[in-house]
Amino acid sequence: MKTWFPFLKKRPTVAVVRLQGAIGTGGRMALSDQSLRPLLERAFRKGKPVAVALEINSPGGSPVQSSLIGARIRRLSQECDVPVFAFTEDVAASGGYWIASAADEIHADPSSILGSIGVISAGFGAHVFLQRQGIERRVHTAGRSKSMLDPFRPENEEDVARLNRLLGQLHETFIAQIKDRRGAKLADDPDLFTGEVWIGKAACDVGLADGIGHLVPVMKDRFGDKVRFRRYEQKRRLLPRLGATLAQDALATIDERAAFARFGL
Repeated sequence: MKTWFPFLKKRPTVAVVRLQGAIGTGGRMALSDQSLRPLLERAFRKGKPVAVALEINSPGGSPVQSSLIGARIRRLSQECDVPVFAFTEDVAASGGYWIASAADEIHADPSSILGSIGVISAGFGAHVFLQRQGIERRVHTAGRSKSMLDPFRPENEEDVARLNRLLGQLHETFIAQIKDRRGAKLADDPDLFTGEVWIGKAACDVGLADGIGHLVPVMKDRFGDKVRFRRYEQKRRLLPRLGATLAQDALATIDERAAFARFGL
C-alpha cells in the first residue's frame, strides 16, 4: 500500500532514447520512423519527464526517414512541452546529425564526429565486365527515364545531370533544416554545408553543437543530483525468422558497417 505524503517532492525523470545505427536501411535494427514511433511516444508521454535525452550514434542513411524521425521528435516535444537534448557518441553525421538538430541542445564528446551536411549517391558500373563475358543486357521501358543509371549500361551525361539535380534538391532541404534549427548559432563558415565533418570542440566552434558534455553529468547539472533516468531502445528478437529476414539483416549490417567506415569507425 502506498502512502501519500504531499510534502515529498517527486524526483525528476529524464527519458533516454538510444538511436544507434544507420537510418532506414531495411534491417530489423535500422532506425526508421516506424520502428522508433512507439519508443518516442512512450519516452515523451510516460510519467511526465522533465526532458528527453537522445543518445545518438549514427552515420546517417535515408534522408526521408531522417526527416520523419526529426519531425516526430519536434512534434512530441511541442505537444508534451518537454525539452530535448541530444548527446552524440562516435558519430552524428548526415542523417544522424539531421536527427540531432531536432533537439533544443546538442552536446558532444570531445572525439565525436558531427556534420556531413550533404547528400551522396553511390553505385557501380558493370557493362565492361558483361561485354567481356559475352552477356547482353536487355531492358525495355515505357518512359525514357525509367532505366536511369542502369549499372549494366554505360553512364550517360543526361542521367548524371538528372541525378545531380535530384541530389541538389535534397541537399537544399537538408540545409534548410539545419538553418531552421540552429539559426544564429551557425558560424559563417564556407565549408559548413559541403559535407565536411568536425570533431568535438571544433563542431562547437562552427555552431553544430552547443557544448562538450556527457548525458548523466549534463542532466544532473540541469535538473539536480536526484534526477532519474528511464531508458528506451529497440529490442533485438532472440529468435529471428530464418531465410529472407536473415539475408536482409546481413546485407543491412554490411551496409551499416560501410556507412560507419566512411568516418574511420
